[in-house]
Amino acid sequence: MPELAYPAEAEAFRVEIRRWLEENLPDGWFDEGFEMTGPQRAEFNRSWTDRLFAGGWICASWPKEYGGRGLSIWENVVLTEEFARAGAPMRGDFFGDTLVGPTILQWGTENQKKRFLPQILSGKVAWCQGFSEPNAGSDLANLGCRAELDGDEWVISGQKVWTTQAQNADYVFLLARTDPDAPKHKGISYLLVPMRQPGVEIRPIVQVDGSAEFNEVFFDEARCPRDDVVGGVNNGWKVAMTTLGFERGSSATTSHRRFEKELEEIVEIARRRGLTSDPRVRQRLAAAHTVVQIMRINGLRSLFTLLAGRKDPGVAALGATNKMFWSEYHRDVMELAIELMGPEGQLLNGTDEEQTVPGVGRRRTVRPYPADVLQASFFFSRSETIWGGAAEIQRNIVGERVLGLPKEPGA
Repeated sequence: MPELAYPAEAEAFRVEIRRWLEENLPDGWFDEGFEMTGPQRAEFNRSWTDRLFAGGWICASWPKEYGGRGLSIWENVVLTEEFARAGAPMRGDFFGDTLVGPTILQWGTENQKKRFLPQILSGKVAWCQGFSEPNAGSDLANLGCRAELDGDEWVISGQKVWTTQAQNADYVFLLARTDPDAPKHKGISYLLVPMRQPGVEIRPIVQVDGSAEFNEVFFDEARCPRDDVVGGVNNGWKVAMTTLGFERGSSATTSHRRFEKELEEIVEIARRRGLTSDPRVRQRLAAAHTVVQIMRINGLRSLFTLLAGRKDPGVAALGATNKMFWSEYHRDVMELAIELMGPEGQLLNGTDEEQTVPGVGRRRTVRPYPADVLQASFFFSRSETIWGGAAEIQRNIVGERVLGLPKEPGA
């Protein structure tokens, strides 16, 4: 697999990004062993989104007419690479920047774009995703949350579950059934609903480490304007598939790096515990390294195909298998990490300060039973084979749509 040959304009853009990061990240950020105190971290988190917005880096690939910088593919690759190299947070709000924002760009009305996109760009409005329900997880079309028109408003009633960061969100983009008599995948609409209103109840789901990133959300005649349907009434399934496509997408040249860095930490644990001479441990570490390099090569292959503007059935198949591939890898390698940690891995001995979780790229505060960074990553990895498309469902998709196998009996 050849290395990328970047055009001169992309390399010039790289210099611009690198200079901006060096000027705007805290003093000492690039020094080995750099750490921030709790108050310093809180201040950084508070001010960083404003700096990103002022620099024009939030949603920089969006068209200029909607507040982005209209970056080319090469420029967007370089932007992602430089933020990854610096270990700097790149997004103000994952659900806004990466999921609902691009969905509104593709499906929204001009009025929706003018109302919602500036709020996402400024990082001042936080979003969450309201898709999964107790009886509609892998079978998303089985949802029971309903919305009925009452004059100029939709009235929403039902329940969502595993709603990440709902407690901090100002809006939720949710799926609701707007035509109960339509076939299963029809009669669903994609609504933009304010979270801070009567009729919305949020119940945190406390995890074993004391964190509560996931939530149950109950809607009891909550409301949103009639015009806040994205993609048209009863067209929500198609719109949602677009959003899930954005969720499963990743940066071609950097997606493997989060796992690579984490694996380096796991190898160091094996060295520290004198386990690198064990042939079984060496084999498992080598296998993990191989998978990470496959991710790197697959990312480059996808990027080459995109840049060439051609269709490649093999690359299309990668798109169908990618989420299953990395999520199952991460689950397995985190089990290896806990094994290598030995008794230490069973003790919660972290801090209650915010931490970056490797392989996730999100920050969280863990209390009152704090886990260290690898333990927190282990806990989160248990969910990764479920959210964004359960591994079992992904296998059915690959079998039916990529391999052309018959559907499951009764499907």
